[in-house]
Amino acid sequence: MAGPVRRQGAPDEEAAAEGGSQPGRAGRARRTTIKGKARPRAKKQRPAQSVRLSDHEHAIIQAGADAVGMSVAGFLAHSALAATRDQSRTAATIATERDVLTELFAMRRQRGWAGSNLNQVAKALNSGADVPYLKEVLADIHRTAHAAKKAVDRVANRQEGEAA
Repeated sequence: MAGPVRRQGAPDEEAAAEGGSQPGRAGRARRTTIKGKARPRAKKQRPAQSVRLSDHEHAIIQAGADAVGMSVAGFLAHSALAATRDQSRTAATIATERDVLTELFAMRRQRGWAGSNLNQVAKALNSGADVPYLKEVLADIHRTAHAAKKAVDRVANRQEGEAA
C-alpha cells in the first residue's frame, strides 16, 4: 500500500465517488473569460420593502403611477418620501382617519346599547307593560343613526378627495 485511503472505497490518490475534492488539483480554471467591464456594486445591498395591497388599492396606485409615467415601486417610494417631507399634512390626514375610526367604534357601542334598550322596550310592550323610557330609547336610536350618517359622510368625502 502506498498510503492511507482518503475515502472509504476510493483507491489511493484518486477522487472519491462522493464528489469531494480531488487530490492533486488546487481548483478548476475558469473556462470562459468575462467580456466587458464589470458592473460596480455597492458595498452594502439596499434594503427592499414589501407592501401588501388590496386589489382596489393596487388599481388606484397603478393608475397614479401610470399617470405620471412611473413604475409602481418608484411611485410608492416618491409618494412616501413626499409624505415624509410634509409631515404636518400627513399627520393631519392620519389624525382625521383616527378620528373617523374612533367615531365608528363609539357608534358601534352606542348602537349596541340602543339595540339592547329597544329589545327591552319590545319585551315590555309585548307583555302589556307601560314603557316610561320609550322617548329616551328612541332618542338613543336617532343619535346612533345620526352618528352613523356623519361617519359615513366623512369617509365618503375623504374618498372623493382622494379620487380628485
